[in-house]
Amino acid sequence: MAAKQNLSEPSDSDSSSLTDQSVSGRSGNRSLRVAEKERRKNEAEDPFVLALKYFSDVGAGTPVYGNDEFETNLVLVERVAYSKGLSPEAISVMLEFAMSLRMGTGPCVRVLKCLIPATIVPQEPIVRAVVWLGVGKIPISTQVLFIKWVLTVFDMIDAKDQLRAIYGFIFSFVTEENLCPFICHLLYLLTRKESVRVFRVRKLLELQSKLGRQPFLLHLLSLYKVFCPELVTLSIPSRMKSGFRNYNTPWKSALIAVQKRNGSQLASSTSLPFTIKDKTSSRKRKHCHLELPVLSSLVNKQPQTELSSSRKVVPLVQLNSFAQLLENIHRIELPAQMGSLLGSSLALQYLDCVQDESALLRLNFWLGYALHEEFLFYGDGGAYQNSEEALQFLDKLLFTQHFLQEAFSSSEAFLYKFLSVWDGSLLRPQILGLLSNIPVVPSSQIGRLLFEPLMQLFFTSSLFFKCGLMECLNNMLLKWLTWHSVYALEDDLDISLNSHTSINMTLSGFKDSVMELVHFVGRLASVGLQLEGCHTLLLSFVLDFYETVCDTFLKYGLPLVVMPPPGVFYPALFSLDPVSVDRLAYIMYRYKVNLTSAKSQEKVTEQAFHISRQTFREFNHYLVVMVNCLWNSNMFRPGMGVQLGEEVLLKSNVPQYWTSFDLVHHPAFMSYAVDFHQRCWPGRKDMDLNSIKHSKPWSWYLEYLYSQGYDGLKQCVPAP
Repeated sequence: MAAKQNLSEPSDSDSSSLTDQSVSGRSGNRSLRVAEKERRKNEAEDPFVLALKYFSDVGAGTPVYGNDEFETNLVLVERVAYSKGLSPEAISVMLEFAMSLRMGTGPCVRVLKCLIPATIVPQEPIVRAVVWLGVGKIPISTQVLFIKWVLTVFDMIDAKDQLRAIYGFIFSFVTEENLCPFICHLLYLLTRKESVRVFRVRKLLELQSKLGRQPFLLHLLSLYKVFCPELVTLSIPSRMKSGFRNYNTPWKSALIAVQKRNGSQLASSTSLPFTIKDKTSSRKRKHCHLELPVLSSLVNKQPQTELSSSRKVVPLVQLNSFAQLLENIHRIELPAQMGSLLGSSLALQYLDCVQDESALLRLNFWLGYALHEEFLFYGDGGAYQNSEEALQFLDKLLFTQHFLQEAFSSSEAFLYKFLSVWDGSLLRPQILGLLSNIPVVPSSQIGRLLFEPLMQLFFTSSLFFKCGLMECLNNMLLKWLTWHSVYALEDDLDISLNSHTSINMTLSGFKDSVMELVHFVGRLASVGLQLEGCHTLLLSFVLDFYETVCDTFLKYGLPLVVMPPPGVFYPALFSLDPVSVDRLAYIMYRYKVNLTSAKSQEKVTEQAFHISRQTFREFNHYLVVMVNCLWNSNMFRPGMGVQLGEEVLLKSNVPQYWTSFDLVHHPAFMSYAVDFHQRCWPGRKDMDLNSIKHSKPWSWYLEYLYSQGYDGLKQCVPAP
């Protein structure tokens, strides 16, 4: 019994311990209750919470004018929105208040303009607000403002499934002319393959016949055609203006200010880089300005380490090698944000192998917004505020274009606009690198798009910019000629200039574009050399360009020969740098080989291109001038190209002025002549350079120059 009593009844020490635990537990619970009560009390007394409660509970028909309570609460909400941003709950309350028009149409615009999200935007209130559009009481201008807001915060919306579920309801608003551009933009972002239907295609075509070939309609139709080409028989132009304008919305500057103030940068469809939300972290969506999105899956919560053979799709993020890419090439799931492809070599290999038009279209759309918003509409703190991030982003874009061996159409369209506002110094290597990658521009547009802005920059910028632009234009010409040699059809009638797009151009049109580019560079070089005093560095880049031009026929198969202008030929011939003179001789030699080959083919086959007599006359004239100047010591004589009045020549007091630019007396080769003279006649005290021109010393002197590496001189006029 005692034992049982001991088992059933706790000892004094145990009782004391249990009592203490009970007391401490009650004390802890009381502390929690007190803290929770205090928190609720503070929250209930928070003016911002009270303001939200006012807008949540305000009745329909409440007057606005003379309502001090309304004005006080709205000012408070605006102050919080512009300083810290609104929470998802606050956005839900304020958006419902605005779109329901409980206090009329007056406050609606004002409320919409202060909807600055602090973290994410919930999807449900946006869906309800879209439904409110169908009531018909909201003015069109306010409806446009609301759709602009949705486009601005689109990438901050926590989910899109419900918006896609009402795709048909949203589509019904395309018939409203003022709303149509913005609705098409929103539809473009929401469209999936199952969204494309015959009746929607017909409606868009009907609108096009009514409104004309508007870019926003064409871009939405182009997306439809990518998903269902059998439903869209309309021919989409290969070059279109930007379909969806990047409006400088009233929320953009406020969003950037809130991002900086909160110490994080929130993704939005008007800012560049959208790092998608980490499913395992907090609900706040963060990104680093101008940082590429993270390669992530659309459907998987966590990346899997092993691939399942039973899966229908395989996210790119799960692939670790090129072998895995090939094994799953037809089951690849594209990432949620196409900008992440730029940071993955496997993703670029997928694009290069599969040539997925829908992927390229999405990537071009993302890239177009990125470039336009951060480099064109930069007044509110765009990429110019952090050139290091901009440099890294453009370097990544350049790497991608070099990897794919072609430019993106969105970067091409961006460059045409950016050149008109560029100062020529900011991010110069990256901008010139992008410029050198653009595909062939039709000759009818090349002047307006490229030549006019580049000419203004060239003549108002430094020597180094001039050299950089010459290198850029040379690289551009090289890529154009390479595209021609690779993609030209065997019948030489049409050439495809881009493997991923249907940009076709006749051979005649391609030749016109190349000729326009060569003539433009000739004009720039002629004037630029005069402005810079025939600077050796600039002349070197100019001769690089003409080394490409002189071989267009034999090296690249283009039936075209364009001679350099006198403003390039003579500065190179009279240059103080022997390397420049030698390179000019090599260029003339390559012109001779190309012209001779073209002439021989012209005699053999009727399909060979015809070279104008003017081209032969220019070449022969240049060659005669060069030979008479360097080899024959017969300069400044009548008929020798460069002529000066006899009186001017006599006043110069230069003895035997006709020998002043031969290979012995030419300023570029004078040091070689002196060195050769000392080697041949080491005991002579008086130096007579004319003695080098005697038969044997002359041949020895030429061999001496050739041994110094001046092969261009040797090839231009070979020894008999």
